[in-house]
Amino acid sequence: MTENATATDAFIETLPKCELHLHIEGTLEPELKFALAERNRLRLPHGTVEEMRAAYRFDDLTSFLASYYEGMQVLRTAADFYDLTRAYLEKAAGQGVRYAEIFFDPQAHTSRGVPFDVVIGGIRRAQLEAERTLGLPTGLIMCFLRDFQAEYAMATLLESLPYRQWIVGVGLDSDERGHPPAKFAQVFDRARREGYLITAHCDVDQQDSVEHIRQCVEDIRVDRIDHGSNVLESPELVAEVVRRGLGLTCCPISNRWVSDGTKAELIKQLLDLGVKVTVNSDDPAYFGGYVAENLVAMREAGFSPDELITLQRNAIDISWAPPEVKRDFRGRLDALVGSPAG
Repeated sequence: MTENATATDAFIETLPKCELHLHIEGTLEPELKFALAERNRLRLPHGTVEEMRAAYRFDDLTSFLASYYEGMQVLRTAADFYDLTRAYLEKAAGQGVRYAEIFFDPQAHTSRGVPFDVVIGGIRRAQLEAERTLGLPTGLIMCFLRDFQAEYAMATLLESLPYRQWIVGVGLDSDERGHPPAKFAQVFDRARREGYLITAHCDVDQQDSVEHIRQCVEDIRVDRIDHGSNVLESPELVAEVVRRGLGLTCCPISNRWVSDGTKAELIKQLLDLGVKVTVNSDDPAYFGGYVAENLVAMREAGFSPDELITLQRNAIDISWAPPEVKRDFRGRLDALVGSPAG
């Protein structure tokens, strides 16, 4: 490692970080998975942590999702969801994350008999505790699984309403093949009327990627897009994204596992075009990199310290954080570059 790279990594360590694309179920590290399996008297298909990590070999979104859904079978009780969330928040705080928005997939649990209130109750307790003890405020985003029926998504939306004050927005994830955003247009319309903000996954290099992004931008009128780097294939859509100030939550390390590289060059193009692009970790227990490692990947791809700061400014700008959290975060960034807080 060169002296300059070492200095830049030290810079990344001190950089205040805002994470907006993080699936809490995707933070289930093998060690915790074994502990929860023992607690819940479950047998895992692998005998050791090393065997489990060695089995993480994905070459597309579908192969990843098979392992992802298998892994969350150990999550059964509110205590399990608390331990899962608390472990991520401790890791994030240790990496300098000062605000995070967390995805959770209630249908992945209710569909196997775990009640909605058990899932959200455990997550919520960890959130409150982390803000109090770690100084890490967070928001919670409820995702619909796009490979289930739209009616199930609507039922889940209605089930969430008693917890409306705990959830800042809704999203759309899981296998994109044959499941365009338009399939959930009525669900998103109802969610917006209930006061939820809206995001949706438009995963990298999927079939009909550009059309799915168009549906999100023009028809559903989302508040931001998760992944979404294929928007560069349509200059008209790029222009509309810039005009509306829509953010993209990109995930370089996970891109490398399910596509043909980190897409760092596309993230750089988006940044240069004025898109509010951000860098996040996605499912770090499976892809081997939390947010700091993703920023190191950007540094290794040639991003300057100023560009790394811009990624964080973009993130807090497009976040759904309360105004006081945004002010505090921007003040930390300004202090880092030696300018007065704005």
